[in-house]
Amino acid sequence: MSHDTQSKPKKDSKPKKKMPRYSAERIIGSGSFGTVYKAVNVESKETVAIKKVREDKRYKNRELEMMKVVRHPNIVALVDCFYSKSDRDIYLNLVMEFIPETLYDTIRLHAKAGQTLPYLLTKLYAYQICRSLAYCHERNICHRDIKPQNLLLDPDKHIVKLCDFGSAKQLKDSEPNVSYICSRYYRAPELIFEESYYKTSIDLWSIGCVIGELFLGTPLFQGDRSVDQLVEIIKVLGTPSKQEILAMNPEYTQTHFPVVKPLPWKIVFAGVSYENEPVPDDAIAFLSCLLKFTPNERLRAFDCLAHPYFDELRLETTKIPHGGKMPPLFNFTNEEIKIAKKKQILNKLIPKWLENGNTNTNTNDDNDDNNDSSTAQQTKSGQQL
Repeated sequence: MSHDTQSKPKKDSKPKKKMPRYSAERIIGSGSFGTVYKAVNVESKETVAIKKVREDKRYKNRELEMMKVVRHPNIVALVDCFYSKSDRDIYLNLVMEFIPETLYDTIRLHAKAGQTLPYLLTKLYAYQICRSLAYCHERNICHRDIKPQNLLLDPDKHIVKLCDFGSAKQLKDSEPNVSYICSRYYRAPELIFEESYYKTSIDLWSIGCVIGELFLGTPLFQGDRSVDQLVEIIKVLGTPSKQEILAMNPEYTQTHFPVVKPLPWKIVFAGVSYENEPVPDDAIAFLSCLLKFTPNERLRAFDCLAHPYFDELRLETTKIPHGGKMPPLFNFTNEEIKIAKKKQILNKLIPKWLENGNTNTNTNDDNDDNNDSSTAQQTKSGQQL
C-alpha cells in the first residue's frame, strides 16, 4: 500500500534574522557621547561613519533632529539612522559620510614635526568653518562645541566639514540655556561668567580659538579649570572692563579684577613663522574681530566670509601649496546667495573672474530649506566654483 510521501512544509518557529545593512570595521572615536565606527554599507560597499549613542531618557538628544535639518557643503551629511538594542539599552545610530581626518589630526601632525601649517591652508580651513557656522547661525542653531576634533578634514581635497551636533541647540531669546557647555579651551568668556541667555556668538569665540591653534600648533588659551581658563584669556586680552563684564552677564556682581594690560597679538604669535614670514597682519585683524569680550561686538559668521583676510582665496591665481586643486569655495546655496544680496556683499563673495561663469546666482524662495549647492565647475587655474 502506497502512502503520499509529500508533507506540508514546516513553518519556521523563529523569524528570519534581518541581514545587517552595515559592517563595522573599527572604532575611530569614543567618549562620553558614545562611540564612532568606521563601517561599510554591505550592499553599496560605501564607507561611512556610524555614531552610536545610548538613549538616555533623562537627557534630550537633539542631534538627530539637528542632522535632519542641516544640509550644507561644509557640514557632514547624515546618510541614514537606525536604532539598535544591547541588553536593556537602546542605541541611536547616526550614519554619516566618512571623512578620514580632523583638524586636530593635522594640527598635531605639524606640531609634532615642528612645522607650521601653511598660512594658505589655515585661511582655507577657517573660511570653510565660517561658512558652515554662517549656515547654522542663520537658523539660530548654536553648535556649542566648536573645536578641532569636531571639524572633519579631507586632507587630499582640503575640504572641511563641521560635525557632532550633540551639543547643538536652536536658541530662543526667552529661553535660558546651560552655561557649562563647550570644551574648556574653546569656551567663550560669557560662559565662564555663567551667562545662560547667550547668543550664537559663543561659536565665533570658539572659531577664533581654533584659528589661533592652527597658527600656534597648540591651544591658544589653556586653563586647567574654568577659573584658570579666564585667567589665560585675561593674560592675552587684558582685564575686561565693567561694561564688558556686564555685556557678558548683566547679573554678574563681581566686577573688580586685578588690572592686566592686553598682550599684543604679534607677541602672542612671535614664535610662529612659515617660510620665514610672521603671522600675517590681516589674520591678526580677523582674529581680533572674533576674540572680543563683548559678545555683540564679535563679527557675525556670514560677515566673516567677506573679511579682507579671505580675499586671497578669491584670486584666480591662488593655488594649494605643493600642488593640488582648491576645494569648492563658491558653490553657494540659494539661501547663501539670498543672504549675501540682502547684506549687499554678494559681489564681494563671488570673485570678479567668475562673474561671467555659469554660477547659479538665482535665489529660490520655495526651496530654501533644501538648499542644493550650485554645480562646481573646474576653471583653468584649478579653482572651483
